Amino acid sequence: MASLPSIEDLQLVLAISRTGSVGTAARELRISQPSASQRLARIERSCGTSLFARDTRGARPTAAGHELARRAEHILGHLDEVYDATRAAVAGERLSIGTFASLAPILFPVLDAELPDVGIDQDVDHGRHLVELVAEGTMDAAFIAIADQLVLPRGAVARPVGRDELVLFVPAGVAPPGTGKYPLRERDLPFSTYDLGADEIRARLIAHGANARRGITLATTVAMARRRSQLALIPRSALSHELGPGERLVPAPFRYRLTLSMITGTTPPPRLLALLPRLREAMHLNAVRRPR
Repeated sequence: MASLPSIEDLQLVLAISRTGSVGTAARELRISQPSASQRLARIERSCGTSLFARDTRGARPTAAGHELARRAEHILGHLDEVYDATRAAVAGERLSIGTFASLAPILFPVLDAELPDVGIDQDVDHGRHLVELVAEGTMDAAFIAIADQLVLPRGAVARPVGRDELVLFVPAGVAPPGTGKYPLRERDLPFSTYDLGADEIRARLIAHGANARRGITLATTVAMARRRSQLALIPRSALSHELGPGERLVPAPFRYRLTLSMITGTTPPPRLLALLPRLREAMHLNAVRRPR
């Protein structure tokens, strides 16, 4: 059985990945370059694969190196928080809550206002990774929109917060969509979603005549639409309470629903559970009807 990596091993892999050089990483960690090279060789033997492709230009992480560096950053980040979390436990209630980048500016201000006496440790990452953190017990709750598109690991439970839908954002002075079979004919149209349906959405926009292109985040998509005076397809919650003068939201030419869910352990934090109706209201979501 391979030995467990030490903190020094993880620090070295992360430093090489970040700097692109074994020598630079060694200087940063205050060890000699031969020592760093020997340690890296030992780590690679333990992993059974090369972690970095090395040449005269430096060290570039392989796919395995990228993965180990990502996990090293995650593990070392949690180690950095150990003493802070221990001290915080004495000071009062704290919750570790994660969500994806597009929802963070909407979710965290609401939580901060509704739970002013709770210290909230905010984390932003991809939904799959957040679910892993909840399942392993290092995160209290994660708010994601792909729960119904994942097989949740043991120990993780999804509870619906509310239902969202895609709508068309119409900037000031921009003509609304047309009518008929191709209401978006020859319209350049950025779109963004926070679930895994981007390919389906692009295909449906194209079927309605649009020249569709995906924005990397909701904020980027809205900014593109404003700057270029174009329609944009986004979840209603993204702009339901932040429209500028002359801007509006209109129905999309097709129905596409998203469900925002809270992922917790089997015993959710009571105050978060009680807050779900308020979160749904603040983010302008619809209630999810449970099947009878």
